[in-house]
Amino acid sequence: MEFSQLRIFQAVAEEGSITRAAERLHRVPSNLSTRLKQMEEQLGVDLFVRERQRLQLSPAGKVLLDYSARLLALHDEAHGAVQGGQPAGDFVLGSMYSTAAIHLPKLLARYHKAYPMVNLQVQSAPSGELLEGLITGRLDAALVDGPLTLATLDGVPLCEERLLLICEADHPPVRGPKDVAGRSVFTFRRSCSYRARLEAWFSHDRVAMGRAIEIESYQGMLACVTAGSGVALMSESMLDSLPGKDSVSIHPLAEPFASATTWLMWRKGMLGANLNAWIDLQQEGKVLPETETRAIA
Repeated sequence: MEFSQLRIFQAVAEEGSITRAAERLHRVPSNLSTRLKQMEEQLGVDLFVRERQRLQLSPAGKVLLDYSARLLALHDEAHGAVQGGQPAGDFVLGSMYSTAAIHLPKLLARYHKAYPMVNLQVQSAPSGELLEGLITGRLDAALVDGPLTLATLDGVPLCEERLLLICEADHPPVRGPKDVAGRSVFTFRRSCSYRARLEAWFSHDRVAMGRAIEIESYQGMLACVTAGSGVALMSESMLDSLPGKDSVSIHPLAEPFASATTWLMWRKGMLGANLNAWIDLQQEGKVLPETETRAIA
């Protein structure tokens, strides 16, 4: 197998479509189909199950996907090492939506300027999906809600976020879940860690959470809350960045739900030059206490 074949296989596996993978790799679909067929013939197995318009990984394909992620990461690390350990090649960073909007822009600008040989890609998703991407090797690192105690992951904190419940402007003070019992809750899909925190807040006081309405943007959540349709949870930094923030009432949560810490996480043993460079830049601008900067054991 060639590394170019592995990159094609990985792209098709992640996109579930040869056409979308071709767009991502800036190749023609027929070329990808040919290379995949050659790869399957070399290995003597089918890597995909063809189902209608989507490709699903076969059992053999799932095994190869894990190996391909590790092989490609080692390839990029070796490429950097022979160039004097300088960051280079692909670096895929996952991020929660709020972190991508608030904390990433300056870091991205500094990283691009310092390491122009790195092809840095950012993929935004809820924390649960980002963790899955780390474990499968689809992501090199991810900014997620933490801290985490998974044995396969290491990490360092980026920032602490103050969590706020927002309601319509004339809503009375919220001292606990009972004050918003039965209200609709605007949130991301189930893999969102902030949604899990809000569910735990209700559960802690044994109050049933209202109907969860999934919306894929904080701007949409704010608009719905402003209209009096329900409540939502978001970080103070995210709310401060949104136009119309003054049109809602703000209710801080009590401990232990008052805050959350965003962590940069990666798979143990996968700390290459690209990731080390990112950690260095992140640590330079971080404001958390020094005692919190240790990697998870």
